[in-house]
Amino acid sequence: MEKELPLFPLNLIVFPGESLNLHIFEPRYKQLINDCLQMRTNFGIPSYVNNSVEYGTVVEIVEVTKLYPDGKMDIKTRGIEIFKVLDFQNPWKDRLYAGGDVMVMAEDEKEDPELNLRLHDLSQELFSWLQVEQEIKIDYKTPLYDFIHKLGLKIEEEYELLKMCSDIERKQYIIKHLKEILPVLERTEQAKEKIRMNGHFKNLDPLKF
Repeated sequence: MEKELPLFPLNLIVFPGESLNLHIFEPRYKQLINDCLQMRTNFGIPSYVNNSVEYGTVVEIVEVTKLYPDGKMDIKTRGIEIFKVLDFQNPWKDRLYAGGDVMVMAEDEKEDPELNLRLHDLSQELFSWLQVEQEIKIDYKTPLYDFIHKLGLKIEEEYELLKMCSDIERKQYIIKHLKEILPVLERTEQAKEKIRMNGHFKNLDPLKF
């Protein structure tokens, strides 16, 4: 489905369902948010990655949490759906901000319970190695967007995930990533242990031939 959207390019990835807090201070984006509030419309955040804007996420304004005397504001938004940019215009029409035509991508919402379990276990293992398992609480039903930014992915890798239209495909990609980095963390920890033991007396059992 094609639609017109005001666009707010950012060097980050927003996934559907994800909450994003923004501090709005530039005149063009103050105008964008005020227009959206007045017309009760959403806007798009195209992800500025690899020096281009090609894919992004439609977001809705959930709440204006603070309005400053000079027109700046703090807002809460939530990602809704992924789009591909068809026509990017900056500025757009007679406005200060960018906008254009986008194609909303159809999302395959199929679930794979076994994949969810595997992703949870590997993610928990990662958080355990990083010693942050107490700060990051997840279970088998935790939505992916709740912890996806904490998995050590580069922004280019998150962008690849954004372009996928299947939750299963995204999880398979992340599982592959975790399988690659977890052995590295384990080897790093073993190396650190060897360094800590260097110079210390070691109590070793003699070999029996």
